[in-house]
Amino acid sequence: MNTVLITGCSTGFGRETAAHFLAQGWSVVATMRDPSASTLPASDRLRVLALDVTAADSIAAAMAEAGAIDVLVNNAGIGWLNAVEGTSMETVRRVFETNTFSTVAMMQAVLPGMRERKAGVIVNVSSSTTIKPLPLLSIYRASKAAVNALTECAALELAEFGIRARVVVPGAAPGTSFGSTARAQIAASGGFPGAYAGFVQQTMGGMRQHAASGEVTTAQDVAEAVFRAATDPDCPMILPAGADAIGWSEGR
Repeated sequence: MNTVLITGCSTGFGRETAAHFLAQGWSVVATMRDPSASTLPASDRLRVLALDVTAADSIAAAMAEAGAIDVLVNNAGIGWLNAVEGTSMETVRRVFETNTFSTVAMMQAVLPGMRERKAGVIVNVSSSTTIKPLPLLSIYRASKAAVNALTECAALELAEFGIRARVVVPGAAPGTSFGSTARAQIAASGGFPGAYAGFVQQTMGGMRQHAASGEVTTAQDVAEAVFRAATDPDCPMILPAGADAIGWSEGR
């Protein structure tokens, strides 16, 4: 039975992806900071482990408990919405630590075993903002663009060992808590710079209009795309997930 380890499974994309793999008969290691927050259905093929992807000792402990992993899904991440001028360097480092550096750390944790077995797949969840630049997402987009570049190069390094690496790029997902979490973080950091007030109001209005259009991404869209990336050798290197992400990838 194939085993997948998925990060960030307490809510949203990660939770839905874990449930999707379970439904397909896989053994699932669902990780999150607080396992007591899990709402995944009980299964003898499910293990829920504590994992803080930004902490080396937490990664080591989770990997020791998880055992051999056939597929790694790097889904854990945080959102951020503000102008470059309105983002402290502390926040920049936190966004990159969670979205980018932890992806590298998790890849390094599973690759020795995959390389020895000459088999494995790594799926890194990025963002459709890497397809279409959007205002106020400069720092977030940069952290995810780095994930795309990392994965593309790593795929070339790993092919001779029978290991595949792919990227899934979800669109906007108003049905998840991702946006509300980002807004709470913005408020806690002091909000947007006053000089950008008019621009922020206009941009936020455009985002609300997009969310209401119906051309958005659901957690199920992402789960299905991740499963395809994990199981289809002919999957594109960068796979859009959701109506908006697919449209943007096609130039619409």
